[in-house]
Amino acid sequence: MQETLRQACRNDIPGMHRVRLAVRENALTSNAITEEHYLPAIESSGRGWVIEHQGEILAFAVGNAQNGNIWALFVDPSHEGKGFGRLLHASMTSWLFEQKIARLNLSTATGTRAQRFYESAGWRHTGVSKNGEEYFELFNPSDA
Repeated sequence: MQETLRQACRNDIPGMHRVRLAVRENALTSNAITEEHYLPAIESSGRGWVIEHQGEILAFAVGNAQNGNIWALFVDPSHEGKGFGRLLHASMTSWLFEQKIARLNLSTATGTRAQRFYESAGWRHTGVSKNGEEYFELFNPSDA
């Protein structure tokens, strides 16, 4: 199977949202995020990346270049364990740091594989939100 990593475009949004709705952890419990939310996230405020195979989106990530927020990084459950998350993470954080952002930030549910993933990637825990999500930050290594 030959997968391709590339920048996301508006035609990818249905596939990205399908992956977002398929995940087992950090699952959406409402219609708080709809397909309409993706377009500004990948075209105006930031950029998205997808991993695809024969037109099917297997994983995606979106980073905000205005505030350094990691808006999304999700892998279809049937394609977990193949290194797609690490590949997307590396592409996204490299691009965001190239935009001269000093500090990236994100939140994720506590006790999840996502939390362990970010901790192992060097993110620093900075606190807990009122709704129980864990906050993390990652500093631009060129600013060290």
